[in-house]
Amino acid sequence: MEPTTDISLLSLLTVYLLLFVPIIISYLFNLKITKETIISTVRMTVQLFIMSIILIYLFRFDNKWINMGWLTFMISFAAFRVVGSSDLNVRRFIWPIFLSLFISNFLAIFYFNFVILRLDNAFTVRYFVIIGGMLLGNALNGNIIGIRNFYKDILRNNERYLFALGNGATVYEAVLPYFRNALITALKPTIASMATIGIVSLPGMMTGQILGGSPPQTAIKYQIAIMIAILMSVSLSVTLTIFFTMRSSFNEYGILKEDVFKS
Repeated sequence: MEPTTDISLLSLLTVYLLLFVPIIISYLFNLKITKETIISTVRMTVQLFIMSIILIYLFRFDNKWINMGWLTFMISFAAFRVVGSSDLNVRRFIWPIFLSLFISNFLAIFYFNFVILRLDNAFTVRYFVIIGGMLLGNALNGNIIGIRNFYKDILRNNERYLFALGNGATVYEAVLPYFRNALITALKPTIASMATIGIVSLPGMMTGQILGGSPPQTAIKYQIAIMIAILMSVSLSVTLTIFFTMRSSFNEYGILKEDVFKS
């Protein structure tokens, strides 16, 4: 297969002309997201160019400890994003969320690299950091949806929650309906994506490998494996996040503490 066609810097600049479509729509319908769209686009561009430089050196050294350290840094950044995007108290939630993301993503990566790919070196940057980043990105979105829905759902239904406690339910029994709803909401995007892959959409990993010259059959097998690994990572991380954060979010009477959300 032919090598991937490169995109020149001049051609890349023309991509930004496509931004006029969402900006014009935002203006016409008064969506008030123009500033956010521009800032997000600039951030994405800068972060990706910085990441490209970092990846050059990660591939050059390809050291196990450096790769593990970089992925741990990515998880730390993701934990702060989950807390910030969920409007939660940073001091109370940052460590439980970091721990849940760390456990779920490392388990998924090791299983993917050792059991599925059967690599001699599971820590090589080509698989460890790249696969880890894909898993982490999806776990990030799932956790933002899941944990925000969980605590805001309890807050919205506070009287019903307290009624359950007053009738003898434990904290875990009382929060079970909100936990189920949070987990379903967090997993639905991934499950919906899995149901349409191959017919409605051609996902990133598969298209990336095909553009890079891999046979379609190989790309499809990788995509199946990564989607199931993503589902496992999201479900485990959201579950752990809720259970880990619950330990410090309720008082001895099972009442949600006032400082759970940002003041």
